[in-house]
Amino acid sequence: MPRHGRNLTQIDRNASERERRRSIKDLYSRLAFLIPTPSPKGSLPELVDQATTHIKQMKERVEMLKQRKQQILEGHISVNADHEVVSGGSGSIIRSSIITVCHLDSILQVCLTCGLTDNFMLISQVIHVLMEEAAQVVTLNYSITDNKIFYTVYAEP
Repeated sequence: MPRHGRNLTQIDRNASERERRRSIKDLYSRLAFLIPTPSPKGSLPELVDQATTHIKQMKERVEMLKQRKQQILEGHISVNADHEVVSGGSGSIIRSSIITVCHLDSILQVCLTCGLTDNFMLISQVIHVLMEEAAQVVTLNYSITDNKIFYTVYAEP
């Protein structure tokens, strides 16, 4: 009788170990899916190394984008519609544009007032930033008065 009980315990341990290995294999597969270009036949340590490198690169990119956003908001640099820097430092262009952002329940409202010459460039930047933040533009309204354009963008975060 004790021998039979020991066999059941060993079977339980074997099943638990099989489940643990399957779970780890699934987790590694999910990790490989999240890496932009994983090695096709790489080992598990290589996969973890690639994931670590990718996370570090993404953190650096986030920091760089935060700094760039702050510089744009402070007027230290100007960018064109393709998000390329067109001026910076003391020679930056001062624009008479106003952007306000309000969070209304589950909707994000962005209001942009700009001159007629800046209209497409600035609104495309606003939409690009919203897309980078994974917000979905629901509606975009505009009106033109004198030499100003007023945009209102509603997005869902």
